[in-house]
Amino acid sequence: MELLSLQIPFFFFILLYISLYLFRPKSGAGSTAAGFKFYPLVGILPDFLRHRHRFLEWTTGVLSNCPTQTAVLHRPGKIHGIITANPSNVEHMLKTKFENYPKGTRFISFLQDFLGTGIFNSDGELWKIQRKTASFEFNTKSLRNFVMECVTVEIQTRLIPILANTAKTNKIIDLQDILERFAFDNICKVAFNVDPGCLAGDGNINAHEFMKAFEEAATLSSGRFMYALPSLYKIKRFFKIGSEYQLQKSIGIVHEFADNIIKSRMEDKTAKKEEDLLSRFIGDHQNSAEFLRDIVISFILAGRDTTSSALSWFFWFLSSRPCEVKRILEEIQKIRAKNGSQKGEIHTFDQLREMNYLHAAISEAMRLYPPVPLDTRKCRADDTLPDGTFVGKDWFITYHSYAMGRMESLWGEDCGEYRPERWMENGVFKQESPFRFPVFHAGPRICLGKDMAYIQMKSIAAAVMESFDIQVVEKEKCPEHLLSLTLRMKGGLPVTVRERSVDENNSQVRGCMD
Repeated sequence: MELLSLQIPFFFFILLYISLYLFRPKSGAGSTAAGFKFYPLVGILPDFLRHRHRFLEWTTGVLSNCPTQTAVLHRPGKIHGIITANPSNVEHMLKTKFENYPKGTRFISFLQDFLGTGIFNSDGELWKIQRKTASFEFNTKSLRNFVMECVTVEIQTRLIPILANTAKTNKIIDLQDILERFAFDNICKVAFNVDPGCLAGDGNINAHEFMKAFEEAATLSSGRFMYALPSLYKIKRFFKIGSEYQLQKSIGIVHEFADNIIKSRMEDKTAKKEEDLLSRFIGDHQNSAEFLRDIVISFILAGRDTTSSALSWFFWFLSSRPCEVKRILEEIQKIRAKNGSQKGEIHTFDQLREMNYLHAAISEAMRLYPPVPLDTRKCRADDTLPDGTFVGKDWFITYHSYAMGRMESLWGEDCGEYRPERWMENGVFKQESPFRFPVFHAGPRICLGKDMAYIQMKSIAAAVMESFDIQVVEKEKCPEHLLSLTLRMKGGLPVTVRERSVDENNSQVRGCMD
């Protein structure tokens, strides 16, 4: 085993030496005029290894210089693929030719240890069954009311008291961690009718251990896509070494926690089983315990990591933009005056729907930092994309949401600026094509929880902003991101909290108007 661990780095050293020095492309040869550089024998591997630590920025730069924002690549191991930031191509693969672009065996196999055959990691009939079952629940009014009830309780009894105590003690807290714990508690209530009490700090130790293991499993699983050779992770997993050894340990903790949720739900005869999502899957007695576990993990991934990621970037942006903060607060105050509600009361579903500028401000944060920055499909049969790019059978094709938010051709010369006004038209939020803004995916696999996610994010943002001034400790420095299955901030988001006063708000409004 020790000999193998020494041979692997040596092999890559030799490979890099050959590709970079003996076969490096000469001017005008061995590389495309626009797109990735191709080296003999190894394709884009040398540049991939050089830039994989900053994969999103690197590929965004490449796509920006391509006439159609689409680039072709190949690497050793018969890896051929397409990366695109072209909305027409996105619509083609996610809607027009949906059946020709499934998740595919490569994508599914990389994540199968962690996600199993859950809705985000399955194709065909298995996916359709899960989609149909979940779709029925997401369209019920009872679920919407249950979501509002869960969010309200979590905000009033846990989130606000934590922030108020922080304001009194003048401590620095990790806001990303707070938001992740909030989202974790909330999705467990909504999806499984189980309260882990993670945000309050009164939950069992297993919930905290689970969250740490879940983050690690998501990061290490997504890291498999960054291997120089696609099968290398299988060798490491077989010999139980390195990151694969740690990944299996983390997955074991995640699976145990999910199994306990299923066991407790099946044994609890008093739970309101008509309200939560898991009950409908449990009700189908043909579903195995392992399949139910995959369902639980998928729901946690969707409900915890995505909303907390979006709100973390949202609060980072607003920390250095008092004018946008004031405009959101003015909108909240106007809606309160219209409906006769008082500060401190949690907004109703209808009030949240009226918050157009807040909706725009959250969407703008997700445009630049989408919770899921990349998504990949497999091509079943030879095809040609709308921009003329050929896609071969068994090639992968990735649409790059992170890059799409930074394309001048889509958003104009100010595409790199945070400007919520781009979403507003005559004072109302302007809906964007999901193929131009595929943050919630698009087509038949569009996110079922999109509306639920916005309601939760707007509830949190409105409640926090109205009562507190959140200041990022290093607001002028853009946080490093951690590319996992979702886009998290590396090292969290350290902030200070101050209670907000009415007089202070008014003076800041005048300052912005000046």
